[in-house]
Amino acid sequence: MANPMRRVALRNLMANKGRLVLTVLSVLLGTSFIAGSMVFTGTLSKAFDGISDKIAVGVDARVSPKNAQGQGGFGPAGPGVPLSVVDQIKAVPGVRVVVPAITGTIALRDGKGEVVSPTGAPQVGGAYLPPGENLDPDGLKLTSGRAPSGPNEMVLNESASERLDLPVGAKTTVVAPHSPGPIDVTIVGVYTISTDSGGYLGALFAKDEAQKLFGDGATAPYIEVGAASGTTPEQLRDALAQRLPDLNVQTGAEVRQQFEDTINQGLSFLNYFLVAFGLIGLLVGVFIIYNTFSMLVAQRLKELALLRAIGAGRSQVRNSVVLEALVVGIVGSALGLAVGIGLALLLRAGVTAAGAGFPDGGLAVSPAVVITVMVVGTVVTVVSALIPAVRASRVPPVAAMRAQDGGSAQSVMVRGAIGAALLLCSMALLFVATTEVGAGAAIVVGIAGFGLILAVVIGGPALVAPLLGGIGKVIAAPFGPAGRLGRTNVMRNPQRTTATAFALVIGVALVGVIGTLGASMQKSIDAQVDQGIRSDLVLQAPQLGMPPAALSAIKDVPGIGEKTVLYGVPVRIGGDRESTLAVDGAVTSVFNLTRVSGDMTLKAGGILVDDKTARERGWEVGAKVEPMSAVGGAKTTLTVTGIYEAKGGMLSGPVITAADMNTLYPPASGATAPIVTPQSVFVNAADGTPVSDLKERLREAVKPLLVVNVDDEQDLKDQAGQAITALMGVLYGLLGLAVVIAILGIVNTLALSVVERRREIGMLRAIGLIRAQVRRSIYLESMLIAIFGAALGLVLGVLLGVSLVHALRDQGLGSVVVPWSTVIVMLVASAFVGVGAAILPAIRAARTPPLAAIAEG
Repeated sequence: MANPMRRVALRNLMANKGRLVLTVLSVLLGTSFIAGSMVFTGTLSKAFDGISDKIAVGVDARVSPKNAQGQGGFGPAGPGVPLSVVDQIKAVPGVRVVVPAITGTIALRDGKGEVVSPTGAPQVGGAYLPPGENLDPDGLKLTSGRAPSGPNEMVLNESASERLDLPVGAKTTVVAPHSPGPIDVTIVGVYTISTDSGGYLGALFAKDEAQKLFGDGATAPYIEVGAASGTTPEQLRDALAQRLPDLNVQTGAEVRQQFEDTINQGLSFLNYFLVAFGLIGLLVGVFIIYNTFSMLVAQRLKELALLRAIGAGRSQVRNSVVLEALVVGIVGSALGLAVGIGLALLLRAGVTAAGAGFPDGGLAVSPAVVITVMVVGTVVTVVSALIPAVRASRVPPVAAMRAQDGGSAQSVMVRGAIGAALLLCSMALLFVATTEVGAGAAIVVGIAGFGLILAVVIGGPALVAPLLGGIGKVIAAPFGPAGRLGRTNVMRNPQRTTATAFALVIGVALVGVIGTLGASMQKSIDAQVDQGIRSDLVLQAPQLGMPPAALSAIKDVPGIGEKTVLYGVPVRIGGDRESTLAVDGAVTSVFNLTRVSGDMTLKAGGILVDDKTARERGWEVGAKVEPMSAVGGAKTTLTVTGIYEAKGGMLSGPVITAADMNTLYPPASGATAPIVTPQSVFVNAADGTPVSDLKERLREAVKPLLVVNVDDEQDLKDQAGQAITALMGVLYGLLGLAVVIAILGIVNTLALSVVERRREIGMLRAIGLIRAQVRRSIYLESMLIAIFGAALGLVLGVLLGVSLVHALRDQGLGSVVVPWSTVIVMLVASAFVGVGAAILPAIRAARTPPLAAIAEG
């Protein structure tokens, strides 16, 4: 009987092509996003691995500051290595050549005259080194033009030249960290480099000119060293480390490994992020698959009972269904893999077009990806089919021939009781989470969220009647008999209604969480700006760092009252690198500081610290602190004069005076620019000067510097809002994929429901129900299912979002905001989603031939 049952299963698949397409689609939806995320992150890893192999090629040792970040890759991070150590390095036995790095961030105009906006990829300038001076002579190759030789000449990497419309011969304007102002330059050459990427910008100048633009005359971001013949990189590293104990010395291989580790760490977050959404898609897909096979088995109960009646055993019936699922799982997983590869290709094209700095390269479809997707998709499909198959095989043939799959009231009550118990436990966990703060509390919120989802899955059928009973009558009333029929179809099978709506529950719940989190972040930032800053205007240059020329540019602007300059000063305290702020001016004139203890008036020799740092380091008012500069080792002794409350605003961490900063970073002999440059400038308008007028004057004064913004409080809020909007846009884009799954899941289930009810629809047509009424009943059924799913999802989403904001209070989220407008829009949109999802199934139902459908029964 095994072979005949196998033939029955396979012929049954081919005889019901529409049903086969729908079931394969459900598997495809459940696997494509996992495949897409794995292929995308694998592609990035492969591309960056290729780049890391080409970092510091030819370099035997690199000397960089201790505890500095960013030295393994493209550019510098704060004050670097004193140039005074170059002679010490040259004196170390085994040193062949010493090359101090000359590099820094740059800003310039594109071919249209617009300032190039940062994309997240490195945007740096530096010195063009000919092959004789470059430790890696094959790392950079001119493809057109020539090398720069004059003070106003520059070469540009090929991808940036094409992207920015700056070919050889084009003219542009650049601003560098130590340039006296904007500099007009001509592109004299275009080059290729192994580390090029979609958004990378590398502008190279003649060596002497680069030193003026990017060097301060006293330090270098890092120093690269070549070993003499007979000296290994490890021997050179050890010799340099012994001579330079206050600096970090690595071999070229260690630099490459550090770069690779940094990239992998960054990609791991992206990988977790994408896989999380892939798992959400898979979770939704599992329920779509399970619901699909549950309906198929219910629809085929009479067919399976007939097989049992003519001699097929339970295991044979069960195995025939599993065989069908196996075929569907293999085909659906293969198609899901193909679609996932397409999604990865589109995602890579999107981030490349946005200039996110990801390197170019082919897609990485590894055997592990193929195996994972095929195994997961096939196993999930078979398991999803096995449960209803076992249930069907246990139904006696005579009972199955008259069975109606609607779910007993007793089973709904049992599921409701289990769901209620899970709900109570999850709510208790949420209450515990809101009493704590930090990562642990956020994890508890996540566990509670999973519990709430299980509560909906198990107990959802018990909610159908309470939620849709009354509202269903109101919505169905205007549609007459068709409306009542649609409501009845929803109410009579609560298990199917819950399973159909589950995908939308997940999608809408995620929208609720992200929406609540985003609105709360925006409100919290607005509150921080309102409460933390007292100045009228803030000048800052987030793209490049404040050019020293900015202070000169605004010096004679009329209408300026109080002015306070803020510097970022990297120091070492007790061996740890600490980001410290130095203030030139009165702190309290531009910041609202909440006093914890001591005096908020900052004077030379004193230091203000926030209460969080004070607790961590055990500092009290009167404590002695001995910071050491990150360059040169200059020290000073400061006294804690005041402790202020940390609010997560613009002022945080230790604060010292500009005079003490100059003690730590005195002008070095031969320096051409200050080692520490301004971070931001806070300005108050003089009495009688409108802030708006001063704002326009300042903007006009700094306009030639390209990168300096002049912002008032509302501008700062808007900028923070844009960053949040960008983040939310990425999240909502990924959430959109989950919502697409939900919509297709509803379409899939309704289409199968129409097939299941074919005889019933035929009888309704036979007794006078016209096609338009059939379509309206399906539309209404789908609308009610969508509203049910959206309502549950929004309740879960808002509840989890509020709990998550409470758990993250220590991260500056002090305000809880529920986006009620989003809630209302989602509820209304869900109704339209339901109608849209029902169009094809409704048309198919309306075309059901009455007599043929009745005869099939």
